[in-house]
Amino acid sequence: MTSEVYFTDFRTHNMSLPEKLKKLMRTAGVGEIDFDHKMVAIKMHFGEPGNLAYLRPNYAKAVADVVKELGGIPYLTDCNTLYVGRRKNALDHLEAAYENGFSPFSTGCHIIIGDGVKGTDEVLVPVPGGKYVKEAKIGRAVMDADVFISLSHFKGHEETGFGGAIKNIGMGCGSRAGKMEQHKDGKVSIRRKLCVGCGLCAKNCGQDAIVLENGKAHVLEDRCVGCGRCIGHCNRDAIVNRNSSPSRDLNLKMAEYAKAVVDGRPCFHISLVQDISPVCDCHGENDAPILPDVGMFASFDPVALDQACVDACLKQTPLPNSQLADRMAEPDFQDLHDHFRNVEPSTEWESCLEHCQELGIGTRQYELVIMK
Repeated sequence: MTSEVYFTDFRTHNMSLPEKLKKLMRTAGVGEIDFDHKMVAIKMHFGEPGNLAYLRPNYAKAVADVVKELGGIPYLTDCNTLYVGRRKNALDHLEAAYENGFSPFSTGCHIIIGDGVKGTDEVLVPVPGGKYVKEAKIGRAVMDADVFISLSHFKGHEETGFGGAIKNIGMGCGSRAGKMEQHKDGKVSIRRKLCVGCGLCAKNCGQDAIVLENGKAHVLEDRCVGCGRCIGHCNRDAIVNRNSSPSRDLNLKMAEYAKAVVDGRPCFHISLVQDISPVCDCHGENDAPILPDVGMFASFDPVALDQACVDACLKQTPLPNSQLADRMAEPDFQDLHDHFRNVEPSTEWESCLEHCQELGIGTRQYELVIMK
C-alpha cells in the first residue's frame, strides 16, 4: 500500500503563501473529513522566544480558516515543555505565543495549552501494540478534540535527526510527564540551590517519594518511579532528570505516543519545509538554515509525509555558511549520506518511521502528487 502526499513549492504566481497552503489542503482532500460543528485541534509549535525559524501565525490562520469554512471549530494547541524555558507552564507558554505573534486576532482562533497550567492535565491513552509505552500521557485538550490536524515545521533535530509530523504529534502532544517518559530514563534529582522548601513536589507525588529535610526537598530513590509529575509542580525549576534516552529509544517511544494521539479519529497532516534549522525550535535561537527551502507537503498519512519530506531534503545541496557545511569541511568528516546525520552523527530517524509503520500509523511508501 502507498499513501498520497501532496506537494507544492513556495512560488506564489500572484497567490499569497497562506492562500496556496489553503489550496494545497483542499487539493489533498481535507474536505473529505466531516468537520460540521466538530472541535478541531491544530497542533503546532509556537516557537521559543528568540527563535525565528518557527512557522509564522499566517500559516496557522490559513489552516484555521479552512477548518471554519468546512464547519469546524478550530483551536491551536501545544503542550508544555519538560525543559526550563519560556513554555514550561501555560501562563509562560501563552505569553511566548503572544510574543511570537499568535493570538485569536492574528490566527482567527483561540490558543489552548494542551496539558493545562502546570503540564499535569493529562489523559492516559492506551497504545495498541505498544512495546515501550502501554499508556501514553497525552494533554487533555489534545484528546478532547473530535478532529486532529498537525501543522509542522520540518527541520533538523539534535536528538531525533529531524523534527517533522511524528515528532510534532508524539513528543509535542505528551504532557510534561509524557515528555519525560519519552526523553528520559531514570529518576529525578533536586537542585538544592534552587529549592525553597515549598513542599509542592512532596504534596503532589503519588508515590510519597519526596520528603523535606532541613528545609529542602529530598528524593527517596526506592520509591521514585520517574513519572516526572513533580517537575510540573515545581515553580523554581529545582527538579530535573538528566538521564537522556538514546536516540533510538526516544524515536520508538515517540512513535508509540503518536499512535495514541491519532488512533480512532479523523486526522490530517501538514509540513512546511522551510528555514531548515539544524536543531529544534525549542531553542531560544536558530542557526542559519542548512538546506534551501523546499515547499509545503500535506497528507492523511503522517508517516508517508515525514518520509516524503526527508527524501526531498536529502536531495538538496547543503547551504554554505551553515552548520552542515562547516561539518562537511572538517578534516576528519565521514559522509553518512544523510544531511541530518551529517549535522549530528549520534542521531538517526529511520527507527521512528519503521516503528510507526509496524504500529499501523501509516506507511513509508508514498506517491508524490505535485500541485502547481
